[in-house]
Amino acid sequence: MRRDVFQAIADPTRRAIIALIALQAMTPNALAEHFETSRQAVSKHLQILSECQLVKQEQKGREIYYQLEVDKMKEIDKWLEQFRKIWEDRFNQLDNVLSTLKSNKK
Repeated sequence: MRRDVFQAIADPTRRAIIALIALQAMTPNALAEHFETSRQAVSKHLQILSECQLVKQEQKGREIYYQLEVDKMKEIDKWLEQFRKIWEDRFNQLDNVLSTLKSNKK
């Protein structure tokens, strides 16, 4: 089954893994310490993230370190960009309504 990046980030555990490895490369064992789940479950999440090219592996001695694939994260950012303008416009409209309500109370 072919997965896409949005399926990968739909899971909260995978989003948490992404947040952790965004700070520094980590081994599956180090990542598993942050979750109340087995190392095998974390490895399955890492496999999905790897299939979607959100993380990449680097062998250092006997350990495998996972790190964030920043270019793939840009794909998510690019997709979200289309919604930022809509959100900003709506927040500005809400600010205007609140300002009007506040000035009418005085």
